[in-house]
Amino acid sequence: MSPENLAIFALLGGFLILVLLRFPIAYAVAIASVICMTIKGQNLQAIGKLMVGGISSFSLMAVPFFITMGCLMGSGGISEKLIDLANSLVGWMTGGMAMVNIVASYFFGGISGSAAADTASLGSILIPMMEDQGYDRDFSTAVTITSSCEGLLVPPSHNMVIYATTAGSLSVGSLFLAGYVPGALLAGSLMIGSYIISKKRKYPKGEKFHLGKFLKQLSVSIWALAAIIIVVVGVIGGVFTATESAAIAVIYSLIVSVFIYKGLNWKGVWRVLGDCVDTLSIVLILIATSAVFGNCLTLLHVPDMAAKAITGFSSNPIVIALLLNLILLVLGCIMDMAPIILIATPILLPIAVSIGIDPIQFGIMVILNCGIGLLTPPVGSVLFIGSAVAKLPMEKVVKATLPFYLCMIISLLLITFIPGISLWLPHLIMK
Repeated sequence: MSPENLAIFALLGGFLILVLLRFPIAYAVAIASVICMTIKGQNLQAIGKLMVGGISSFSLMAVPFFITMGCLMGSGGISEKLIDLANSLVGWMTGGMAMVNIVASYFFGGISGSAAADTASLGSILIPMMEDQGYDRDFSTAVTITSSCEGLLVPPSHNMVIYATTAGSLSVGSLFLAGYVPGALLAGSLMIGSYIISKKRKYPKGEKFHLGKFLKQLSVSIWALAAIIIVVVGVIGGVFTATESAAIAVIYSLIVSVFIYKGLNWKGVWRVLGDCVDTLSIVLILIATSAVFGNCLTLLHVPDMAAKAITGFSSNPIVIALLLNLILLVLGCIMDMAPIILIATPILLPIAVSIGIDPIQFGIMVILNCGIGLLTPPVGSVLFIGSAVAKLPMEKVVKATLPFYLCMIISLLLITFIPGISLWLPHLIMK
């Protein structure tokens, strides 16, 4: 085996072996990169410089702020208010509480940007509530975990910021806009699936729609929803950068959570900030080590080799697009979301662009693929959280989720082959 091939095997093969051995992803990335650089005779002193360079980005400063905003708002007593708002809007439908779950996740996802936070926060309220009204617990859990993926698409999403930076300084504002219609498409497909199942199982309806009740709930929830307006409108309008808007949103979230909704006291704020530090340390270490990994990929010309291998398999753009989705789905089964974005984007984005997929559209594809991965064993973190919240075996939750996997795959295929779903809104507003 040539030194070049040995280095590639050490980088990619070593990484996969370490992941399968359940090493933390950041350690797996770092160890594989160090072995690869040693084989190539690279100066290991460059590792520190590469790691610092990986996180020394003004755009990436938005990530800690968005995570902090989500933690503050998620712990600040807004979950119940968003559930009430969703109930006043769609609770009248067949399977009303399933519809409420899906719509509440759309609202909450725009605040937290995290599928795990959505599942833990809304699931702890909605799963028992749905069960009390006659819904099966496994169905309630399946609806909760699948709808939580809407929050990955609905801005502001820190994963979109990570993708934009990794892809080469794409417009964060365009990515934010690109997520709204796909997020609504995913919500609509899950609602159709829930309606069919609810009709078959004769799940109950809620109270009739009353405009006055809806407007009242909207007036209560507007303080939480305004955080989204501050970020998205500020970035799109050019008033703030993504980083500046995220910092302002943190201050706003603190005021809303402590003084308006009073869901947090100052002791609770410090506890939430402590949780944020734990999350941020994981994310930033991963970004830093992935910068070293990315340097090794470039050094070994892995993106070019991957492009030749995939295009050599087929020259049909449809087949290549399906293959890209399949690769991302498989990665989602064994890796978490951030490392997939950081590692796969430099390899797969050039291939996607070569067959006419816009980088913004591909970003939405990557994020939805990763979202589906969060629900699939053996490493699906949201699947584990949903099982824990519902106190159900993972196997039972997976079985109940099968119809919703189909809804998500249909949404993914529509996003892949109809560019306008992702690009219509950015092209309309960001001219």
